[in-house]
Amino acid sequence: MANLNIQGVAKSYGQVEVMSGINLKIADGELVVFVGPSGCGKSTLLRMIAGLEDISEGTISIGGNVVNDVNPSERGVAMVFQSYALYPHMTVFGNMAFSLQQAGRPKEEIIKRVNAAAVSLQITELLERHPRNLSGGQQQRVAIGRAIVRKPEVFLFDEPLSNLDAALRSQTRVEIAELHSRLGTTMIYVTHDQVEALTLADKIVVLNKGNVEQFGAPMDLYHRPANKFVAGFIGSPQMNFFNDQNVISAAQDTLDKPLKDIVTVGIRPEHLTPAHKDEAIVFGTVRLVEKFGEYDLVYLSSDTERDFIAKLVPDHVSAKRGARHGFAANVEHLHFFDTLGAAIAERNA
Repeated sequence: MANLNIQGVAKSYGQVEVMSGINLKIADGELVVFVGPSGCGKSTLLRMIAGLEDISEGTISIGGNVVNDVNPSERGVAMVFQSYALYPHMTVFGNMAFSLQQAGRPKEEIIKRVNAAAVSLQITELLERHPRNLSGGQQQRVAIGRAIVRKPEVFLFDEPLSNLDAALRSQTRVEIAELHSRLGTTMIYVTHDQVEALTLADKIVVLNKGNVEQFGAPMDLYHRPANKFVAGFIGSPQMNFFNDQNVISAAQDTLDKPLKDIVTVGIRPEHLTPAHKDEAIVFGTVRLVEKFGEYDLVYLSSDTERDFIAKLVPDHVSAKRGARHGFAANVEHLHFFDTLGAAIAERNA
């Protein structure tokens, strides 16, 4: 196991800089998720850690050792790819044993490591099968097993669940969390799915256009986003944003101390509650209601600006299209942003 230290890392392709000034300290044994929209740089950063992409500036250290010029095979990392990348002509055992065979490890050791990993991943009965005879979820377990047998200091996962259906994604996500709990090894996990990020991570790195927007514990990012981008990206459905001065004034009236420079109020759908006219801070007209059993998603048109969503107890408001409702939110669930999108509540409190 090892800690990971990224200092001033940048990446350029010719004159085009795609990542700049990345600084991260990942503790030994942490599971850290890189999350962000497509093209934000999360896979590029992962590949630089693995040694599959050159670093234009800065340093990457694993276990206290700078690895900028160290070959990928010698960095003490093992990577699980989105495509699984299994050898089709080899059995499951052959795929899992291949890296150890290439390293010249004794046969007895190889058998022991492969069998131990197979037991851990519950794929012992698959060892003599070929990849073509496996389901997507089974292939993903084999890919993870191939990484486990190497006993790396750092595991790297590059969107490993994106090829699985919804049920398998949920199941495999739990298995990866349990695997991390058993092994205690440092893991870096890349995904565009913020639900995966929230449920798996000890820490989350939110990336956007090659920059780190925020790095912290999942619930810190959820409850105290550093800016409007993080607030809108973390949480499902995403946070509602209101720029209307009437909403801002009504939200201000709930505070003990006025805040300055507010141009946007953010409220998560689950924090909106139906309210009488004199208590409401935002009003909307029902466009659509999606029923999920334990909750409803109510889509509303604002009286003054953009549409918004309320996540409510079933049948808490009239589902009739065109019904008008007011909503309130507790003060601790209000988020305020300035003209640049930065969170301003703590700065002015």
